[in-house]
Amino acid sequence: MADEIYHKVAKILDTLPNGFPPTESGVEIAILKRIFSEEDGELFCDLKLSFETSEAIAKRTGRPLEGLEERLMEMWRLGQILGVDLGDVKIFRMMPWAFGIYEFQVNHMDREFAEMCEEYFDTFGKQFLMDKPQLMQVVPIEKEISTMQETLPFEKVSSIIDSGLSFGLGECICKKEKRLVGEGCDKPTEVCMGIAPFPGVFEKNSYWGRPISKEKAKEVLNMAEEAGLVHMTSNVESGHYYICNCCGCCCGILRSIKKFGVTDGVNSHFFAEIDPDSCVACGVCADERCQVDAIEEDGDVYRVIKEKCIGCGLCISTCPEDAIRLERKSDDDRVMPPGDEKEWFERRGKNRGVDFSAHK
Repeated sequence: MADEIYHKVAKILDTLPNGFPPTESGVEIAILKRIFSEEDGELFCDLKLSFETSEAIAKRTGRPLEGLEERLMEMWRLGQILGVDLGDVKIFRMMPWAFGIYEFQVNHMDREFAEMCEEYFDTFGKQFLMDKPQLMQVVPIEKEISTMQETLPFEKVSSIIDSGLSFGLGECICKKEKRLVGEGCDKPTEVCMGIAPFPGVFEKNSYWGRPISKEKAKEVLNMAEEAGLVHMTSNVESGHYYICNCCGCCCGILRSIKKFGVTDGVNSHFFAEIDPDSCVACGVCADERCQVDAIEEDGDVYRVIKEKCIGCGLCISTCPEDAIRLERKSDDDRVMPPGDEKEWFERRGKNRGVDFSAHK
């Protein structure tokens, strides 16, 4: 069968908990042909979601060890797989489509590729939001959380940053894609942050972003808040390795929420509430800050549509009358995230009914 290896890669990606649904047009196959050579596609299919050395991969698959690490390094450079250089050893793993291969195509995206991804958006975005647990959770602007509200570590952006030992900063692929198709916004683009639990990771990785200090990471978060971008990270309790800063016009997840009307497309633990007695109906919260259209006029004031609100806190920080506050969801409304990425994979895979045991 023509393009057999690309259909095999597509099937594996759709078997992974994150998903990679087929389309009638076959645009997903065209995307994979753009990213992978046939040789790289074959090697991708031999990898697992867990990290391995090239020696371990060779022993498990029967592939020759000679040249294997060099091939894996090149696939890492091309954003096909994830690698980590630990100095004395390098380890590699396969990645899902998102969060994963898609995001690591940022250095290789041009208009043609952006158009293909836009075509795939409707099919992938709808499935991606419907399945649970959600990929991402919102981390609110920390200073807008009342000191009276007890917070868990994954609900505080400072805790996520403080748990890291090295940091990287890269361009947002969602914003780049939308700009390439002529639909971009004026929000800052270098706002995607990588976090690693050991030092030196991003200094040794020239394939995505640039290394930054912890202090610079915190500056980027403050800049993102001022620009009206939503902090989002992986929907787990621990082991966070990225923070995205997202706008509702470009971010694949936030614009999917608005387009498909999926109100629980991200996990959120708070919601905003407007005091009608203090609101002067200036409209800043609705017109300039809310990224998911969760605030509307209600007579002479504005109100939050609670079921749409993602609890980011952006509307609060620019309210001239301090009329908005951030409230914690009730225990009945909150959904605790999986403990770590491994548990996330297990729960998502079970909910999707896919058997990805061959790739663990």
